[in-house]
Amino acid sequence: MESILIIDDDVELCRMLDDYLTPHGIRLSMKHHAADGMDAARRGGFNLLILDVMLPGLDGFAVLRAIRQWSDIGVLLLTAMREDSDRILGFESGADDYLPKPFNPRELLARIRVILRRGNRHALALGEAAISVRRLAVDGVVMDFGSRTAYCGDRRLDLTGVEFELLGAFLDAPGQVLPRAGLVERVFERQYHPEDRSLDMCVSRLRRKLDGSDPMNSRIRTIRSTGYLFSTKDRFTTTSGPMLDGKD
Repeated sequence: MESILIIDDDVELCRMLDDYLTPHGIRLSMKHHAADGMDAARRGGFNLLILDVMLPGLDGFAVLRAIRQWSDIGVLLLTAMREDSDRILGFESGADDYLPKPFNPRELLARIRVILRRGNRHALALGEAAISVRRLAVDGVVMDFGSRTAYCGDRRLDLTGVEFELLGAFLDAPGQVLPRAGLVERVFERQYHPEDRSLDMCVSRLRRKLDGSDPMNSRIRTIRSTGYLFSTKDRFTTTSGPMLDGKD
């Protein structure tokens, strides 16, 4: 049985989720205050953290940033806020996924399973089955799927689980245009919806970690109205064609 910690001050919601998730093989531990939740997370023993943004006192973003200083546990943020700026802040704070309230419990379960699968792939890769685990190297970027580490030159990249999966998708197909729909299906394991900007936010964050804040100097290029491309040469040359754009 998977063990999940939820930090949310909505006691009724937590109890409802506990009733729903238990038959699906998930044991839910509930904390309703930020400090109690952080203490529980630090003690460990959980496969995933569900974290509400609108906590009294210390908000979920601050809690997540604190947890990221000592843990890479998968984190799913819950929030009643729907602004893109809030989603961006959530991903920048280290979230693996983001689900606005109100939500369907079935969608929550689906997203939980995606994050747990990432963690299970990592655990498998670290075990004895990892003898022939893949290693990719493209244009100075190196990924080791056994240790789940990535480097840009001699600089280790501090990547969340979703960022690691996204970079793997790019290095699997350098120089090829990857449609947004395909990336969402691979990285988030759900169907693409044009109003969902989770992918764009994650690409933006990965782009900064790879090459800094100037999108025109990034390996990851935006192909307008289509998707993204991992450029392996001439990436610092501005292109004036109608389809290529360095911006998000």
